[in-house]
Amino acid sequence: MFRAPGACPVTMTALFLPMTAFMTDPIRLSKRLIEVIGCSRREAELYIEGGWVTVDGVVVEEPQFKVAEQRVELLPNAVLAPIEPVTLLLNVPNGHNPERAVEGISSANHWPEDSSGIRPLKGHFARLINCAPLQAGADGLHVLTQDWRIERKLKEDLSKLEQEYVVEVVGTLSASQLKRLAHGLTFNGVALPPCKVSWQNETRLRFALKNPLPGQIVFMCNSVDLKVLGMKRIRIGGVSMAKVQPGQWRYLAGKERF
Repeated sequence: MFRAPGACPVTMTALFLPMTAFMTDPIRLSKRLIEVIGCSRREAELYIEGGWVTVDGVVVEEPQFKVAEQRVELLPNAVLAPIEPVTLLLNVPNGHNPERAVEGISSANHWPEDSSGIRPLKGHFARLINCAPLQAGADGLHVLTQDWRIERKLKEDLSKLEQEYVVEVVGTLSASQLKRLAHGLTFNGVALPPCKVSWQNETRLRFALKNPLPGQIVFMCNSVDLKVLGMKRIRIGGVSMAKVQPGQWRYLAGKERF
């Protein structure tokens, strides 16, 4: 201990306080935004989840994100509103499990030509429900939704909605076999309803049918001595996959109807 004449004792601890004692502890982004713009906690969360808040110029969508001395700003065109539920249309790639398709969805594989006008947000990838299951082994159009109205529509009206599949096959068909595919087969003891079947090219058949039973399309093809190499769903009702590439997704636009 050192004591100057007439001075009080000073310890080494007092002379060398840790730098952290003078630094601000990190706090939640929502709390910092409240300090910056003077809003309520709920308003701060809505702004952040809506993608309207930046931290050092980068959009952050998690209210719990920790900030210290970073610059927090509200974008000038910010809209104070909850995130609207969305429906995503994913083109499931060949060989992927549709039931796990949601795991690969992010803004990184958003179809760049999406014309829906919806701003991609992280909140759009949470609580997605699989709707209108694909035929086993098929790829193509898969519906994932947060909207209970879409979920109910696809559950209650699926039997009325025409689904379109393109099926890659090996084999040939006579005119009578093609007609039999469209009308005349029995599957698991049940007469199948009429459907539309036509050649898309030399190796691909196009099926348009309502609410196909699990395994139905493969059974239909095998019944006329065709071997199925692959299947792709391209349409459900009035909604088609369009030009979305395998592994990419787009939003269901407001004007589209199943």
